Formats: sequence, C-alpha cells, structure tokens
Amino acid sequence: MGDERFGSGFGAGIALAIGLVLASVIGGLAFVKGKRGDQMITVTGSARKRIKSDLVIWKAGVSYQAPVLADAYQSLSQNVPRVKSYLIGKGIPENQITISSISSQTLHARNDQGEENTGQITGYSLRQELEVRSNDVDKIAKIAREATELINQGILLESMAPAYHYTKLGEEKITMLAEAAKDAKVRAEKVAESTGSSIGSLRTARMGVLQITPADSNEVSDSGMNDTSSLEKDITAVVNVGFEIN
Repeated sequence: MGDERFGSGFGAGIALAIGLVLASVIGGLAFVKGKRGDQMITVTGSARKRIKSDLVIWKAGVSYQAPVLADAYQSLSQNVPRVKSYLIGKGIPENQITISSISSQTLHARNDQGEENTGQITGYSLRQELEVRSNDVDKIAKIAREATELINQGILLESMAPAYHYTKLGEEKITMLAEAAKDAKVRAEKVAESTGSSIGSLRTARMGVLQITPADSNEVSDSGMNDTSSLEKDITAVVNVGFEIN
C-alpha cells in the first residue's frame, strides 16, 4: 500500500493501486480543522463487482499399494492412461492434460504401539497425478464431480476440488478503483453539504488490497483475499481520499 497525492481535479479514470474491503463498508469520515483553506475531509469509497472465473485447475491422483514394487508400478502404469483416455473422451483436449512423475513411498511394519519398524518392509505405495488447466470452467467442474465413477472400474482415483481463477484482474483493477473513488467523492459531497460547505481539490488518496471473495461473502483480510474455491466471486475495492473543504 502507498499514498499518492494529486494537485487538483478528480478524474473518473484515476489510476489508483489495488483496493481493500467490501462494498458494504460505510465510509469513515473526518474533518481536519485549521485555518480556512486548510480544512480537509477524508472519506472511504468502495466498489464491488460480481465476476465468473475464467480458468480452472483440477487435479486427480491415482495411487496403488502392493507388497512388490513391480506390481504397484504395473497397476499404476496401466490405469493412469485409462484415466487420461477417460478425460479425453469427456471432451478435454490432450494438450490441457499434464501427468506428473511417479512418487513412491516404502511401507514398513508397525508394532502394537503403532511405531514403525524401519527394518521390515511390508510394501510400496506409488502415486501419480493428472492436472487439467482449462478455460471451459463449467465443463471441467462437471467432469471433476463425475470422475469418481472411475473407482467403479477399479481405478483408485482421488478427485481434488477444482481451483477457480480469474485472469482478467489487471483489466478490472483500474476500473474498480475509479468506481470506488467516485463513490468516495459522492460521500464527501454529501457530508460537506450537510455542514453548508463544498469540496475542493483532491488532497490525498490511499489504497488498500483488493478482496476477491466467494459470491455474497462477508470475509475480509488485512492482506487481501483471493478465493479459488468458488466459480462465481465478488471483487471489492476500497479507497480512502481527502478533499479540501471550501
């Protein structure tokens, strides 16, 4: 966060950095008193917009255990291609599917207290992940829900929750902050009118962090939020500005 100072005027397209908290936050206000011309009013303005994620990242893991390493590897090498074929059959382009390297774990016997006996190997566990990155968020969300049907085919699949992202944040940022600044100006004008005054030049502008939350959520964070669990989200920007009082 940082402070920016502007000499005069107030443009709707004012380039403010990333903003903070929810649009429901009511603008705080204060008068800084001094000699005529040095009086200033500070207000908080906010803006909120509903957006839909345009990128989804979904991962699914396939794992097998066997007393013999070769058997676990054989099961994995047979079934990971089956999962990939299933996804392609559902309409996911092959170039959107990435397969990770194999991770392995040696399994050891445990005593009655549950302590591991590192000298006695009981088997091996192998795991491989498939990752899908796509802009077709609705289709991938549906496939992620349905993919567990592969378990009925004997494939030990773990379907993870999709992560939803919004890639046009940079395009929205300036517009959102400009709207929050407009809101702040309206608030300042109303407060000034109630005291028989009017606002003058913009003296100070302070921005916080942008909040990206699940739709209709009231969550906030001092460091900003970036929700990836929801397909639809709310973007909220807040600015604190100070105006000269005439």
